[in-house]
Amino acid sequence: MVAIKDALSKDHVGKKVQVKGWIYRTRSSGGIVFAVLRDSTGIIQVTVKKGNVPDAEFENATKSGIESSVIIEGEVAEDKRAPGGFEIRASKFQLVGIAEAFPITEYQSTELLLDLRHLWIRSREQTAVAKVKAALVRGGREWFHDNGYVEVNPPIVTGVCPEDSTTLFQMKYFDRIAYLSQSAQFYLESLIFSLEKVYAITPSFRAEKSRTPRHLAEFWHMEMEAAWLDNDENMKVQEGLVSAMVQNVVAECSEELRLLKRDPASLKKMEPPFDRMKYDEAMEYLQKKGHDVSWGSDLGAVEERTLTVDRDTPVFIVNYPKELKPFYMKENPEDKRTYKNSDLLAPEGFGEIIGGSERETDNNLIIERLREKGESLDNYQWYLDLRKYGSVPHSGFGLGIERIVTWVCKLEHIRDAIPYPRTVARVYP
Repeated sequence: MVAIKDALSKDHVGKKVQVKGWIYRTRSSGGIVFAVLRDSTGIIQVTVKKGNVPDAEFENATKSGIESSVIIEGEVAEDKRAPGGFEIRASKFQLVGIAEAFPITEYQSTELLLDLRHLWIRSREQTAVAKVKAALVRGGREWFHDNGYVEVNPPIVTGVCPEDSTTLFQMKYFDRIAYLSQSAQFYLESLIFSLEKVYAITPSFRAEKSRTPRHLAEFWHMEMEAAWLDNDENMKVQEGLVSAMVQNVVAECSEELRLLKRDPASLKKMEPPFDRMKYDEAMEYLQKKGHDVSWGSDLGAVEERTLTVDRDTPVFIVNYPKELKPFYMKENPEDKRTYKNSDLLAPEGFGEIIGGSERETDNNLIIERLREKGESLDNYQWYLDLRKYGSVPHSGFGLGIERIVTWVCKLEHIRDAIPYPRTVARVYP
């Protein structure tokens, strides 16, 4: 047996091969069936001629509809009219699993495709996105490993809130209340005192009633924390990581990128350093572009698009006002209204993909901020302990994996960056 991708080669012309897969397209004309077969590696045309296979097999070929699973044996031939320029001229057609009339046709509504997600993930586009995503994550893991980081496994069920307590998914945990994790950050912080440099890839959950093209209620998070790292060094880590992830995709998934209408050459330029823009400068730029913003305004999707739509590489927005960001960030000594933090925005209007900061090490300031938020200190005692026993300067960040996939694949909506999207309106299938 050979993979379809391998069969699409001059090396196999004139040779007999066996391929296994599913019918992607099919039509018949008199005594010949033209079927396009797909497997996980690609598609290839198969021609089944009456008389070249047993009559029963030809009959099976004529009745095998889209998504029927088959095993084909035959000789590879060049044909410029065929997808990929090659076809298999069948000498054997084995019908493994016949498919009923496939409910997804060429033009379907978004809602139907979401209802039939378990079938739509078979599409070539979704297959390509999945491969790009895997290559991005693999590139990230390799970069972390090469730079001395240890992968760890923080809990998903938690009793603390790193972000906004109003967006927690609450659950009954035996005889008490617990929450689904918004972020692994606090647990990663605890591990830097032994391992120094750690990262984790985990699901995160945000109960945000948001219907924007870049929000999911359940998403995958690549998060890092490192001891002895300030915010400037933190941004350098982000540059190196994102570049490594993107370059790995270019190396491994050029065909998938082209299928998704992303030119791999446009991604090769994602090399450090990335531009940096202070929050103040961003406000001035947005005002000149006609946005009604002022100091203290948050950057939403519209504002981030304006800041990045004409860029072809990512940009850091640094030193946000304190009121816009969580309590655990380090105060900026050069402007005490702001934090030593950054958001990394993807180019071409795709917006934020990473949020990071240097972490506050002064327990008094943390306690003051928690009280201002109305949080119970009892829930955070273990987190406060981290500053009592040998605290050190440290920084970290969280990268939204589906967000970087959305950018790299040029997707219109983040829901297509994950096989089964969970949004405010959808938990099926």
